[in-house]
Amino acid sequence: AVVSTQSTGDEAHQHDPAERGREFSLYTRIDLNTLTCLNESTEGTGAGVFKPWEERSDRTKLVESDADEELLFNFSFTGSVKLKGIIVIGGGEDSSPAHLKVFKNSSPMTFDDAGRCADQEFDLQDDKDGVLEYQTRVAKFNNCESLTLYFDRNFGADETRIYYIGLRGEFSEAQKRGVVLCNYESAPQLKDHKTDTKDYNFHGVS
Repeated sequence: AVVSTQSTGDEAHQHDPAERGREFSLYTRIDLNTLTCLNESTEGTGAGVFKPWEERSDRTKLVESDADEELLFNFSFTGSVKLKGIIVIGGGEDSSPAHLKVFKNSSPMTFDDAGRCADQEFDLQDDKDGVLEYQTRVAKFNNCESLTLYFDRNFGADETRIYYIGLRGEFSEAQKRGVVLCNYESAPQLKDHKTDTKDYNFHGVS
């Protein structure tokens, strides 16, 4: 498995809330017609965790795993993305995801497919407020047209709960008169399995 290097919280930065919201707006670039979440207890709830930064603390929208602790999200973007960071807010009380495997341009995947080596893995912490950002290897996640997020384990609960998945990066959309580049930091959509991460660079955000 590909594991990223860990860093301490020394990289903490203060961000203006409005700026942070713009940074994590990649969720608006997800093609909802392609979004699936495997092992969600209630159909369609996985998509709800990809929401605006300002709604990250909204506990009315969540996805909970069904048969076990795994959740697997598959989705495509409406253009090309350079993924730079991921934020995950879990349910606490041992139900938060503990590990995440990220696959680029391999969607849709099944749980069996997700057993292979990922493009990057993260050991997750129980982050109830979305203050930790897991930084991707940007060179690896350039020209990303689809993502698979596989949460394969939690901190010990029977089910995994996720309230928010945020995605930060750059989005480019081909248009008739050229390519328009925009910076976004967005919230990802949930639809699938477990979470266990090894390899994260994170910094605190406000």
